[in-house]
Amino acid sequence: MTAEVLITAEELAELLGVAGSADADADAGANADADAGADADAGAGAGAGAGAGAGAVEVADRPRVRVLDVRWKLGGPHGHPLFLEGHIPTARFVDLDTQLARHGEPSEGRHPVPAIADLQAAARSWGLDDGDTVVVYDDLGNLSSARAWWLLKSAGIADVRLLDGALNAWKAAGLALETGEPEGNPVGSVTLAYGSLPWLDIDEAAALGESGVLLDARAPERFRGEVEPIDPRAGHIPGARNAPATGNLDADGRFLSPAELRARFEAAGAVRDAPVGVYCGSGVTAAADAVALTIAGFEPRVFPGSWSAWSNTDRPLATGE
Repeated sequence: MTAEVLITAEELAELLGVAGSADADADAGANADADAGADADAGAGAGAGAGAGAGAVEVADRPRVRVLDVRWKLGGPHGHPLFLEGHIPTARFVDLDTQLARHGEPSEGRHPVPAIADLQAAARSWGLDDGDTVVVYDDLGNLSSARAWWLLKSAGIADVRLLDGALNAWKAAGLALETGEPEGNPVGSVTLAYGSLPWLDIDEAAALGESGVLLDARAPERFRGEVEPIDPRAGHIPGARNAPATGNLDADGRFLSPAELRARFEAAGAVRDAPVGVYCGSGVTAAADAVALTIAGFEPRVFPGSWSAWSNTDRPLATGE
């Protein structure tokens, strides 16, 4: 695991006790030979890695893991039908628009941070308890599930991980998916409070743009102000530098190494042990840059309102590089 931020598909499968397709085939073969006797069955089960797979930790030694599916794309389609078609075993679906954000004034941006009571109620509906390890994923290289990572970390959950490579990594490892809604609906008792991660308000974002390092996670053409398909004005916060969140991933959708990410952000002006601000269109992909900055050893501060908040004010803007 990298900086206690990421978890691999294989690590997660071991924690969940989920066998890959090769293990499942071996188990099936062992079962077919069951009439060879109980001892033969036991040997076959051990050799095939039955249950949690070869080398898996004992059930009693596993941390309690809650898995959250945060599939979301700007403009749709909605992630829930995709969740029902196939999701990681035990996962609960998280609605980014309604559970990781709230409706607000235009000056608050398109995805204002939810009230803590609402986020806590949602987290309990996902079955979260204090002390749980939480793993989040999506099907978009963690560009949307990073919002859950950032909010839950901000709200005091100490151990939140992103599935490196997202859902594609799970599938590539030959690991099983479940369909439909999960059985049962356990209600958790987690207690949340904001304050564990520092944020930026609009004035602090403006100040970092003028005298510090403020990164914009949007696509280059939106940063330059050449196109703006959603928000009322095109451009970027004066002084910001462009660091598109998609540049944090390799060809397989996994995060680059800490050294590679560090070099990328240093090239954009980031300095270790100094505040680094980050924003995007509405506070979603900014969280993905915050994840990458954390992996690289920086201390990022997200401006939740992002460009959708800034562009709904009369504050100055910049265009071009």
